[in-house]
Amino acid sequence: MPRLSEVIAALDALWPPQRAEQWDAVGTVCGDPDAQVGRVLFAVDPVQEIADEAIALGADLLVTHHPLYLRGTTTVSAGHFKGRVVHHLIKHDIALHVAHTNADTAEPGVSDALAGALDLRVTGPLVPENNLGRICELDHPETLAEFAARAAKRLPATAQGIRVAGDPGMTVRRVAVSGGSGDSLFDAVRAAGVDAFLTADLRHHPVSEATQHVTSSGPLGLVDAAHWATEWPWCEQAAAQLDAISDRHGWDLRVHVSKTVTDPWSSHHTSPGAPN
Repeated sequence: MPRLSEVIAALDALWPPQRAEQWDAVGTVCGDPDAQVGRVLFAVDPVQEIADEAIALGADLLVTHHPLYLRGTTTVSAGHFKGRVVHHLIKHDIALHVAHTNADTAEPGVSDALAGALDLRVTGPLVPENNLGRICELDHPETLAEFAARAAKRLPATAQGIRVAGDPGMTVRRVAVSGGSGDSLFDAVRAAGVDAFLTADLRHHPVSEATQHVTSSGPLGLVDAAHWATEWPWCEQAAAQLDAISDRHGWDLRVHVSKTVTDPWSSHHTSPGAPN
């Protein structure tokens, strides 16, 4: 079996840490570089449910997309839920490694995995300067409603489901996709001249402005999925990449992808609403 340091070197080659944003916190959170690794678990969030899953699986390494300590810390006390995760992992000899914005901008990266899950043909990056997001084409035109239904069918189910802004009957041929929060990318989306944009965490004012802003290519349709759902396909892509590396090196790693839904929203309700 390979040592942890060898596996981490392979992961850093896939997602170079220097490609991460300056504010980000990527890399190895805990783990002995000389420890042997035989089983790896990929997940989006380093929360307690995922740590428990890694322990039950007998994993030696947990790789997550989201950082455990994004803003830094002065303590890993088990009196706090994040410290408790660290304590549980260390007690069971499980390393934790994070690939966040360095995985967003990788080739292939998070948005490639999202496009693949939707069966879209990638034609290039949405933001070429940092390789962020992807511009894609559909094999045949669909209405915005049909494209949203495609996303609902192919992405993991969450309480939020899929939200749509724009004319459901508008024709969609070219789309932009970006895993995770994407409403900071509207300028790039408009410049790309796409028909629709699929991402997550869209807020009221940016959406309102985007739907009112009609460009030469026409109105923009928006498809808003849950943050976790748009990034989970990366776990499967990343696991396949590590599997291929393991085969090349003869490591015989057992690589798993967590199916646990760690989207924080737990239910969705509809009602007639209060009178205006």
